[in-house]
Order: sequence, then C-alpha cells, then structure tokens
Amino acid sequence: MIDHQKIKEAVNLFLEGIGEDPTRPGLEETPDRIARMCQELFGGLEQTATEHLTKRFPVAVNNLVIEKDITFYSICEHHFLPFYGKAHIAYIPNGQVVGLSKLARTVEVFARRPQIQEQMTGQIAAAIMEDLQPKGVMVMLEAEHMCMTMRGIQKPGSQTNTVAALGCFLEDPTLQDRFFQLLNAR
Repeated sequence: MIDHQKIKEAVNLFLEGIGEDPTRPGLEETPDRIARMCQELFGGLEQTATEHLTKRFPVAVNNLVIEKDITFYSICEHHFLPFYGKAHIAYIPNGQVVGLSKLARTVEVFARRPQIQEQMTGQIAAAIMEDLQPKGVMVMLEAEHMCMTMRGIQKPGSQTNTVAALGCFLEDPTLQDRFFQLLNAR
C-alpha cells in the first residue's frame, strides 16, 4: 500500500537536501503531486498479472498469437529515472486464448513497479506461461533509459532490447525466427 504521507515527508526532505525551499510558491504543492503520481507510477506493486489473465476463451486452433508495439513506461530501480518503449508478445495457445487487452494489462502490471528491463521481460513471459499455460511464449522489450540519456554516459536514442522465450519458443529456433520476422513486418 502506497503511503502518501511518507512520500510527502520524503519529498520535503529531498527538496531541502538539494537546497530548495519546499514552502516557496511553485513547490508548496509538489509533495502532494508526487505522492499522487507515485500511486499511478507504482500501482503495479498492488496488482498481479493473474487478475488480468484469468478471463479466457476456448479456441479450436492453436495458431501463433502476436501482439506488438505495446507502449510502456517504467521506472529504473537503480536511479529512479524512467525507461520506456515497446513490448512485443507472442504465444502459442493450448486450447484457450486471452483477450488482447489483457496482454497489454500484463505488461502494465510489471512496468508500474521500480524495475529493471531484464527482469521485467522475464516476469511478463513467466506470468503468461504460468497463468495462461500456452505451449510457449516469447516476449521482447525495446526501451530507452533516461539514466543513459540525461545523466551518466548521456547517449540519447540508445536502445536496449531484451528477450525471454519459454516452452516451445525456447525449444524451437524456427518459432523464434518467425517471431522476429513478424516483428519486422509492417
């Protein structure tokens, strides 16, 4: 549970720590704004992917399902700066599918936590594999990290790609190739 009062106190201390006056006009409502923002940015801490992946529909054919270009925003747990990009998910059903919006909601559950991209990729794949129980799943995240763009090495436009494959995608390189071919098809 997000504690708004503790966040407001922490923001006041932070503002004082960087040499600002938290009572000056322009900053006096900032602690409350940040507390409300934290509820939105870190709402995934209070959710599970299971709640989104339980509504399923039976299918007679187990053809490849792919949803690509799911926009996400997350916060790097190392610097508390944003990273953002696109998620791409593919799975081979095992007699049932989930609504397409539920895949995007699953991405959101894990994106809305202090996080690293490598871990988030695996968490999305594992949740889909565990809750939907497909024959296999593959997830790719492409993201730009503000900790590399606005501080440190300062290389805007650099992109990090991470991939997780489970089940038949892990066992069959031709399925992995098919996934990448479909991602590049526009």
